[in-house]
Formats: sequence, structure tokens, C-alpha cells
Amino acid sequence: MIGLTLGGIILLLIIITVAFVNLSPQFGKSPSEEQQKAFAATGHFKDGKFENLIPTTLDLGFSKGVSVTFDMLFRKGPDREPGAPLPLKKIEPAVVANRAPDIARLTWFGHSACLLEIDGKKILFDPMLGQYAGPIPGLSPKRYNEELPIEIDALPFIDAIVISHDHYDHLDHGSILKLKEKTGRFYVPLGVAAHLISWGVKPENITELDWWQEAQHDGFTFICAPARHFSGRGFSRNVTLWSSWIVKTASQQLYFSGDSGYGPHFKEIGEKYGPMDFVMMECGQYNELWKSIHMMPEETVQATLDVKGKMLLPIHWGAFTLALHSWHDPAIRVTAAAQAVNLPVATPIIGEQIMLDYKNVPQSKWWMRESTVHGRQSTAVRVK
Repeated sequence: MIGLTLGGIILLLIIITVAFVNLSPQFGKSPSEEQQKAFAATGHFKDGKFENLIPTTLDLGFSKGVSVTFDMLFRKGPDREPGAPLPLKKIEPAVVANRAPDIARLTWFGHSACLLEIDGKKILFDPMLGQYAGPIPGLSPKRYNEELPIEIDALPFIDAIVISHDHYDHLDHGSILKLKEKTGRFYVPLGVAAHLISWGVKPENITELDWWQEAQHDGFTFICAPARHFSGRGFSRNVTLWSSWIVKTASQQLYFSGDSGYGPHFKEIGEKYGPMDFVMMECGQYNELWKSIHMMPEETVQATLDVKGKMLLPIHWGAFTLALHSWHDPAIRVTAAAQAVNLPVATPIIGEQIMLDYKNVPQSKWWMRESTVHGRQSTAVRVK
């Protein structure tokens, strides 16, 4: 009798979970079967799933998987999260609304979200601007800062949004809902359009590309390039593509890595499209167990050299705890590795603008003032 009751409870929980995932809009939609059949022509979509250019395993095994999950949920190291909100520079809406064509600047919002203002246009990369890096508030990692440099509602018209892949910490349902009516175009890798369309983005405003494909718009060239990662929302895995991006303007060429493990694709990108005037490269949420899909900081520097980058902005850190390292470990390690090879690194606080004339680039080691020691709160001060 107890066994039947327990079995009934488990079955009910499974039914509720399946219904929640299938009916909740934040999980998005998978590409249709017809679309997936067309993906087979890419050469890297097999048996209903996209593949990396080189063998990449994501299987930790049962024991390691359980151990990592336990550590993520219950191991509270002294520096896995900052003890107080991180320094933040607020941006006046009028400053962002300035569309002067001679202004070229980039603003880091924390994690991988970046706003590029160049040649009179505004481009948002992976605008995950929500409070939770997951579909369920309270059960998902929470943003360190409750504030953003500028709130979504205060942003002016955005000429283009560039999405690297469909993971929750890069493609945020709530952010897209607020941005869709004030955005000209969306550039996404194959399959991701299905999510956007299900959230009310007009199909004619979406450009979906495969690796090495290009699209031109208003004097800009958007190039979808390979990454070494994976994708998935809800129960789906790898039915949408993951990518990095190159953006060519009349004056500069920039690279955005999305999420990626280290691999030969970086050198190929550099050979095909380098040099890059400015590089936004993943550096954070890493572990030796999953380095095939998330680079270690030293590999971030090497990847920047591979794509022939002239200056590095480390991204994918400073907003959420999604791994076991301390929150500031990415900055400590990547700046040390870059210094060893004389690679310039921009290290802005959240919201601090980087002028792309490369004069007075922010390079302070601000995170050294914001660390915690055995749970002691940091001395973080909000910068206005």
C-alpha cells in the first residue's frame, strides 16, 4: 500500500513537471520537425541534434553529477558570492539615447550582456537582464545586484539584438518581452527563432543563421561563427544551434564569444576574419569537469590571441554564481594570464562605459576591494 502511494506521488510529480514545462511560456518552443529536417543539410545536425565541430562530452557520470549538484546547492564557500552588491555605475537614459555617429562605446551589464553603441547604432548582445538565471524564481541563481546600470524600460530603440544560444542565462524570456517592441532586428543561430516567435517577436524581424553565414543590415555585417557548447530549454537538448558572433561596422570589427569551451574554431575564426579590434570573451562559470564547454581563464586569453583580438573584455562573470569557483576568480586569473602575454584587458565595473577609441580604458582591479573573507561583507560601494 505504501509503495502504491509513493508511486502515485512520483507519477503526479512527473505529470505536474511535464505540464509545467510544456505550458509555461518561459521555456519557449522547439523548431518544427520540418525545420529540423532542413537542419540536416548543415552537416552538423545528426539524429535530431546539433553537434560540435570536435567531440565534446557533457556526461559527468552519476557519482560526479550527484557530487557537483550537492556542492552547487549546499557548499557555501566564503567567496562563491560577493558579500554585498557589486559596484555599479548608473547610466542616464539621455546618455544612451544619444545616437551621435562619432560615439563608439561599449557597456557591460554583468554576465554576458553588453550594449554596443557604434556608428549611430545600438546593438545588445545576450541581453539577460532579469534577476534569475533560470526559469523558476527562488530556485534559480539570483543576480548579485538588484539594479541594472539602466533599466530595460528606460532603454531607447535598439537596432539589433544578437543571441548566442538559448540557455536561460543568455536568452531571458522576461527581457525579450520588454525589448521586442523597441528592437529593430534579432540575429540568432539556427532554431532559436522558434523561441522568439512564441514570445511575440515578429518573424520578419528575425534573421536566423548557421555557422559561417553572414547578414548585412544598415551598413553592418553580422557573422554567425562556431562555438563549442550545447543548447537546451525544458526537456529539449541541442535542437537549436549555439554560436559566437562577429560584428563588422564601417569603423571596427568586434567578436562576441557566447559560451564556449576552447577549441580549434578560434584559430579558424581568426584566420578567416581577424584581426578583431575588440573581443568579448567568455571567462567564468568554469570547472575542470566541464572545461570542454566552458573555458578556463587562461584559455580565454589564448582564445583571444587565436581570434587575433587587440583588446579583451572578460564576460560571463560578475552577475550569477553558476559554478564552484569564487565569484572573483575569473578576473584574478584572466588578468594575470593576459599580463603574461601583454594582452590589454578592459575591466570595467558594471555600467562603466568603455570608449572604443581605446583611450583611458578602465583597467582597475576593483574586485580586490569587493571580496569577502569567511562570510564578512564586502566594501562594495554603488558608484553614481
